[in-house]
Amino acid sequence: MNNTISIHTSVQEALAKLEDLNFQTLFVLADDGRMMGTLTDGDIRRGIMAGKGVNQTVEAFMHRSFRSVMEGELDVEFLKACRDKFIYIIPVLDADGKLKDTINLKEKKSILPVDAVLMAGGQGKRLRPLTETTPKPLLKVGGKAIIDHTVGRLKEYGIDRICVTVNYLADQMIAHFKDCPGVECVQEQEFLGTIGSLRFVKDLADEILVMNSDIFTQIDFEAFYLQFRHSGADMCIATTPYDVTIPYGIMDFRNGQVKGIKEKPVFNYYANAGIYLIKKSALNLIPEGRVFDATDLVNALAANGGKVVHFPINGIWIDIGSFEEYQKACELVARG
Repeated sequence: MNNTISIHTSVQEALAKLEDLNFQTLFVLADDGRMMGTLTDGDIRRGIMAGKGVNQTVEAFMHRSFRSVMEGELDVEFLKACRDKFIYIIPVLDADGKLKDTINLKEKKSILPVDAVLMAGGQGKRLRPLTETTPKPLLKVGGKAIIDHTVGRLKEYGIDRICVTVNYLADQMIAHFKDCPGVECVQEQEFLGTIGSLRFVKDLADEILVMNSDIFTQIDFEAFYLQFRHSGADMCIATTPYDVTIPYGIMDFRNGQVKGIKEKPVFNYYANAGIYLIKKSALNLIPEGRVFDATDLVNALAANGGKVVHFPINGIWIDIGSFEEYQKACELVARG
């Protein structure tokens, strides 16, 4: 790793290395590879102000109370706490305290311990003729396929296994992701609905993010995941606010009498946004060999005493199911 330095290194050498690395954090290692501290240009400035000399070794300047994670024990809450304190480079240590890897929260928003499954098998009939020869997830929004916007965002959150279930014009989808690391296409043998096709995906993680592939959104996947985990739910549904305005005066009837009129009332609801976090154990409720949608799983969980919660999306969410919504997403990206 370029950002490691020996505990015997002089501060002058460390300053040169910091400049070469654009003043990133240096990890100070003992002779046996154990991590002893971190060093930044700020640590050096504070040391000099305290009377330390630049000919001393970095041991006199390094920060000893550094934050780290143990290999195999990554915690999303910890990463969020580091980012909130503007700590972006985090060392990963083994059981002996030796540096094995680093996490750069400037490159990734988080690292979520889930597998993602994107449903991309539909025919996109409402967008014909555009989808007669092109699967809807591959239609361009801002010069990039709809599904690529989602894949890129998932990778920003450290999700390193993304499965795409394909059916309609499957060959194009498979070719599109042929050389995309971390993305695999799973071909449906038959159409089994938005959740039923999960049966075709093998060896899923204990927690699964399931998402329609034709959604354009800036959902905070980390906040979504943390709410799911804190709730202890079997399933969490991302939702989007939806208001219904009745353009007439509505009678308030009680005991056969009109007690008042509500003029053009607005009713507030939360609509299903087509994004779900699900415990793997909940998939046991999916029957074999028949169409089964996400709504069916919600009902099955409720009937079996499971817990289902929702997560309201703040910000952009567009379901690209019509020409109007497709144009809206294109215009949004064009505006930047």
